[in-house]
Amino acid sequence: MNKQLLFSAIFLSIILTAQGSWQSQIVYYGEDSSLVYEPDGEGNRIPDFSYAGYKGGLEAIPDVPVVKTLAPVEGDNTIRIMNALSQIYYMPKDENGFHGALLLEPGIWEITGTILFKYSDVVLRGSGDGDDPTSNTILYASGNSPAQRTVLTVGGGTMNNRWRDEVSGTRTNIISDTVFVGEKRFEVADASAYSIGDNIIIYHPCTEAWLQTIDYGGTHSGEGDATIEDVPWAEGSWPIVFNRNIIDIQNDTITIDAPVFNTLIKNLSQSYIYKYSRSNLKTNIGIENLRIDIETAGGDDENHAWQALDLVQIEDAWVRNCTFLHFGQSGVRCNTATRITVENCRALDPVSIITGERRYNFNVYTASQQILFKNCHAANGRHHYVSNGTTYTSGCVFLDCTSSGAYTSSEGHRSWSMGLLFDNHTELDGPRAGLNPRLLGLYNRGYYGTSHGWAIAHSVAWNCDVANGYLIVQKPPTAQNYAIGCSGYRISGVLPYAEFDEPEGYIEGANQTGLKPRSLYLAQLEERQPAVVNFIDKSKHFLTEFRLSSNYPNPFNAGTIIPFSIASPANVRLSIFNLMGQEVAVLVDNRLPAGDYRKKWNGCDVNGNPLSTGLYLFTLSSNGLKQTGKMLLIK
Repeated sequence: MNKQLLFSAIFLSIILTAQGSWQSQIVYYGEDSSLVYEPDGEGNRIPDFSYAGYKGGLEAIPDVPVVKTLAPVEGDNTIRIMNALSQIYYMPKDENGFHGALLLEPGIWEITGTILFKYSDVVLRGSGDGDDPTSNTILYASGNSPAQRTVLTVGGGTMNNRWRDEVSGTRTNIISDTVFVGEKRFEVADASAYSIGDNIIIYHPCTEAWLQTIDYGGTHSGEGDATIEDVPWAEGSWPIVFNRNIIDIQNDTITIDAPVFNTLIKNLSQSYIYKYSRSNLKTNIGIENLRIDIETAGGDDENHAWQALDLVQIEDAWVRNCTFLHFGQSGVRCNTATRITVENCRALDPVSIITGERRYNFNVYTASQQILFKNCHAANGRHHYVSNGTTYTSGCVFLDCTSSGAYTSSEGHRSWSMGLLFDNHTELDGPRAGLNPRLLGLYNRGYYGTSHGWAIAHSVAWNCDVANGYLIVQKPPTAQNYAIGCSGYRISGVLPYAEFDEPEGYIEGANQTGLKPRSLYLAQLEERQPAVVNFIDKSKHFLTEFRLSSNYPNPFNAGTIIPFSIASPANVRLSIFNLMGQEVAVLVDNRLPAGDYRKKWNGCDVNGNPLSTGLYLFTLSSNGLKQTGKMLLIK
């Protein structure tokens, strides 16, 4: 680290600590107020995650006008919805490039098959995601034919495509000796076949030399309960793949639109690029204001629809304000998907036996990159927020998401998922009595599953709260994982708290409040593009209004999150009232800088005593302004 920068960082850290705030030593605001990233001795550094989400975070999700409205009928509605979507696709596009939105009226829509939504520039919109069919749109998946089907599949629909469609004659080697994690520029042998704007695939073969450097995946074969199926990773098994666009070409040096999330070393593996043909890829699709419920017998029943929503072979799409219930595996599952935003969604109460390949509420599966989950809630699953996507999956962000009733951890699940950011992830309760207390994992899974080994690399838990659970963070060979400013009963990477004996990852500021910036993703997004409108004002970089948002989850039991925003520094009071108008709790009563905030309430009064079941009001007041919301506490 540069001595002047180190002195500045330490000096600023002292000032912030005196103010009740602090900064990380490896990501901090420098003298010019821009973020500084400090690499370790291996060249590992925290990458820029801000490219996740619809249009890479650079455009707001659009409000697409309704061009067709449909009402439910008795019996199966599957084909009716598909036909209506098809009709919209053949309508002319508007000035923003969309054919329009299909609005489903309130009611219960029986779905006995799979809705195949394969039309670019079209939106499927319901009337609300609540449980009252008089005012909300409920897609009710009945029956089990075909067995364990998906209710709604959106995109090109080819499972496990993994961007394999290569334009003939475009393959060329990357000749840079090393492309470090977080970098966006490299030299190729011949760039003559490429132009700015081309969609390319970066391919790092899984070679014997690379496997040697990572201990053949760290599968711990031969230890403990390892079986004949739990073996070291084999040559060719797990190539590293990135889906990118070219934004600049200078001679044979190419610059891409988003960083790589793993270091590419030429003498370990000869990486190359090729043009992606984009065959059957679908874009600019929205799913909004829907509730997908699945008919089950409850308990351990598995004879029912299995996935609520599959996003397959799709790019630049969004899912917002939706609820998914009683799935077997996933509420939302991504596969060959890039630059997707899933916001204000709930994946709740899966129905299945409690074992592997089940209850992954929000699931970035094979070839999922730059996926953003924002303000989502998961309940009563196993791995609530999980990458089950291996070396094909990277650059995914879980921002301001909450979890309750988890049976085990949100995590990178298997085979070198890269560049995951858990940003202000909050466990509202747990761990479950008698189960492993791990609730967030950036770690080695050894011989678990199908030789999962090093499940995650170059990934970050930032300002997360795992309540009374464990956060396990370990360092893979050639890579690093990080836990910065996180809270929990145990934040560690060593035995006996970790499952396998590996080096502890980078841990800083455990159980220390006041980490700045509050959100790494939002800080990176603001710095990369001040004009972003999804989260911040175009010119001031701050939210443009005084706003109190709905709490989530609602109703709630163990805890709920209340989001609010202020446009400028102000004295703020956030209070809880009962229906008699009595103030029973005060969550905030001090001066805050401009920005967006989330405050957790555990259902207790000012003295820490649990309150009874009932309706409560929460009120935000500042500078003479006041807003109020309602929430239901259920004990």
